[in-house]
Amino acid sequence: MADFVSRDPNNSCFWDERFSKNFTPWDKGAVPQDLRDFVLTATGKMRTLIPGCGNGYEAAFLAQAGWDVTAIDFSPAAVKSAQMAIGEWSRHVVEADFFEYQPAQPPELIYERAFFCALPPERRQDIVQRWAELLPTGALLAGYFFFDTNADASKKGPPFPISDQVWQELMAPHFTLLTDRAVNDSIAVFEGRERWQIWQRSHATNGQ
Repeated sequence: MADFVSRDPNNSCFWDERFSKNFTPWDKGAVPQDLRDFVLTATGKMRTLIPGCGNGYEAAFLAQAGWDVTAIDFSPAAVKSAQMAIGEWSRHVVEADFFEYQPAQPPELIYERAFFCALPPERRQDIVQRWAELLPTGALLAGYFFFDTNADASKKGPPFPISDQVWQELMAPHFTLLTDRAVNDSIAVFEGRERWQIWQRSHATNGQ
């Protein structure tokens, strides 16, 4: 395991170090099947935002499918890595802080993969609130969510798992759960504790 100086995942330097040293155990290196199925069965192409995009494989996949996609990451090293990884589709990757990023148009979909669990538990409320601010009523949040009821596990990340009860309590004021199923192609770090979920933005009022 590489020797890292930065230990705070709230800081972009934390992620810069890991991408620079090619230490990315959360990186599947491919587009997961549930997202492929989602795109295949979607009724239309959706304007999509991908926060914390890592190497950006999903951004390239959506762009190839003709979707309007923007993938963001606040780590310059992650952005550089993604742009190298996806080549001609690199224009879809932008260096930006999710909590400050203002899209030109509201997204119809936010795709989640290892962003929520990458930041410490004290940022969870902020992330959910930002999702709610960015997504208009009826828009979707879809992706992979990392669960564990072991309280100690939530202190040892990233990745930081969450219990289903806490997760439901966070989401209920802003979103309605449409789909929830087990994941069959998880990588080792998430295996057995990851679920594919689709949530719909409900009753957005004054950004709340």
